[in-house]
Amino acid sequence: MSGPKKRTGVIFGKLPPSSFVWLTFLAALCAAGPVQAAGNAPRPNFLLIYADDLGYGDVSTYHESDVKTPNIDRIAAEGMLFTAMRANCTVCSPSRAALLTGRHADRVGVPGVIRTHAENSWGYLDPRVPTLADELKRAGYHTGLVGKWHLGLESPNTPNERGFELFQGFLGDMMDSYTTHRRHGHNYLRHNGQEIDPRGHATDLFSDWAAGYLRDRAREPGQPFLLYLAYNAPHFPIEPPDEWLEKVRQRAPQLDQKRAANVALVEHLDAGIGRVLAALQQTGLDKQTLVVFTSDNGGSLPHAQNNDPWRDGKQSHYDGGLRVPFVVRWPGRVKPASQCDYAGQNFDLFPTFLELAGAGLPGDIDAVSLVPLLEGGTITASRDLYFTRREGGPAYGGKSYEALIRGDWKLLQNDPYSPLELYNLRDDPRETTNLAATHRKVVNELSAALRAQIQRGGSTPWHKPPR
Repeated sequence: MSGPKKRTGVIFGKLPPSSFVWLTFLAALCAAGPVQAAGNAPRPNFLLIYADDLGYGDVSTYHESDVKTPNIDRIAAEGMLFTAMRANCTVCSPSRAALLTGRHADRVGVPGVIRTHAENSWGYLDPRVPTLADELKRAGYHTGLVGKWHLGLESPNTPNERGFELFQGFLGDMMDSYTTHRRHGHNYLRHNGQEIDPRGHATDLFSDWAAGYLRDRAREPGQPFLLYLAYNAPHFPIEPPDEWLEKVRQRAPQLDQKRAANVALVEHLDAGIGRVLAALQQTGLDKQTLVVFTSDNGGSLPHAQNNDPWRDGKQSHYDGGLRVPFVVRWPGRVKPASQCDYAGQNFDLFPTFLELAGAGLPGDIDAVSLVPLLEGGTITASRDLYFTRREGGPAYGGKSYEALIRGDWKLLQNDPYSPLELYNLRDDPRETTNLAATHRKVVNELSAALRAQIQRGGSTPWHKPPR
């Protein structure tokens, strides 16, 4: 199985217990400079860059690829590359709901995609649950969201009502075109509560707006900030600017039309991220800012996106739908070119950011702080990783389907009507051999754990209550 490119540093969680190795490890940390405890350090700014449908295989830092992502790769080279992080869901809204609440998506009312047509919408973000923006705002942070929201079109679930002091972006699920910005003929672009109608490719708009936000925050150096930069790229329609597509065709004429267009769209996204990182450096904020890049779920195979080496893609509970790129840069705190194989989920950023901000953690979250890993340590406590999705149409019937990972074992369905499948991820990371028939005890144990998770989620309505 192909894996990430070889990097310097330590794969945390895999250290042999011998004293020699520990002494070597400590010497490496000392050579990298002192690491302050989170409680004694200045509070960092947070720049969270969230791609839409970007597969593990479409970020070139993970392995040789026909797509080039030098700016994302640079975040990894200057920080820590995580190899085993997963999204919280195989599709957009639930992943975003979990990311912003630190709770499993069905526990906050978003087991499925929130859409612009109510008859095909499968979630309603619980207004009682505080978001990451709420918690950081309470802790004294300025909070901004640029890009895709996808957690509600109307009160009380608009970004400004859910903790973001600035919202400049798109309320809806997707754009029918990156250049006209409409969805079903409606304009969902907003600057806070005001409808706007700018010109340009959405990726360029979001990159420019994010850079502008950083310049604005540099004028307020006494207040830390959260910038949640949620691109809608490379979600379909696969619509790169013409000049970017031509660059790819010139460089790689062997690529078919669909793949070339996706490569161009990802590379255009990477260039936008580069402009945001340049603004961070030009304003002098880069040394004080923790930068995270990740994606809401795996890539869409019908749109020629790449999740190698994992099986399948978006909408699937095989790891191609769940394993996502995840890189963290924090100058002076996270060791450059380090690597971590901790198996977590994107919503672990919720308690991570709150801990580093010196804010209290809510008692009923499901996420786990990654701070020990960022500081060169380990996380030894085990937990189940839970995934669910509810969907309509003939293939799903409005029902849900789930997956659960416990240690090396993964139990899953990919639609509500199929039998449960069981895989041993240590022996079979590409999920090729279903062991459900021969390991009934494991199936029964994981099924019981899955039922308990489903019951917890069932306590939260996923449609807006009637007035």
